[in-house]
Amino acid sequence: MSTEPGSVSSPAALAPLLEHSVLRPEAGEGDVERACEEAVEHGLGGVCVRPAFVAVASRALRSSGVRVVAVVDFPEGRSSTEARAAEARAVARSGADEIDVVLSLRALRERDYAAVVRDIAEVAAAGVPVKVILETCLLSRDEKVIASALAKAAGAASVKTSTGFAGAGATEEDVSLLRSVVGPGFGVKASGGIRSAADALRMVRAGADRIGTSASVDIVHGR
Repeated sequence: MSTEPGSVSSPAALAPLLEHSVLRPEAGEGDVERACEEAVEHGLGGVCVRPAFVAVASRALRSSGVRVVAVVDFPEGRSSTEARAAEARAVARSGADEIDVVLSLRALRERDYAAVVRDIAEVAAAGVPVKVILETCLLSRDEKVIASALAKAAGAASVKTSTGFAGAGATEEDVSLLRSVVGPGFGVKASGGIRSAADALRMVRAGADRIGTSASVDIVHGR
């Protein structure tokens, strides 16, 4: 995470922080290829895709400097640790540079914190940086704090607010809270409902160093 949270002041400067999301269930190979073209054209930081399209994105982005981000156990986060780890290894082999995995909400709610740590560590063992999606709209403040601390302890690289599929997305308050827990030098990705440059800038000022959005092109153009 090379950009200091809060240091970006213009829409154009947001480009390397943006992870262009192509996560709609109906999205196809053409949508992914188009998103990759847009990411290269506008200097975006990454393209975030479902596992089926990792190889497509990897081919399209080869030597571009744009990261391929793959979601794992998305959007429910209900699979076994073994299945999640296997999916993580598969997307890493297919060309994923990073993985966004949904937190095991069941283990968190059962307060089986050792299981949460083991689960994230197994996914991280795939060998690429992992962001843990907390789905903050479903968590209490204490659960957000605990989940963030566990993700950091387990060897993740970042925490992420939302899948965008749970009815609510990122808020400035949540981003600020997550940043306060994980501290500097650890990633915070704001995702879910970020549709404009103003939205994105607010999230960065709150402490995000990555932004997940399908509106990346509008954002870099200041819309």
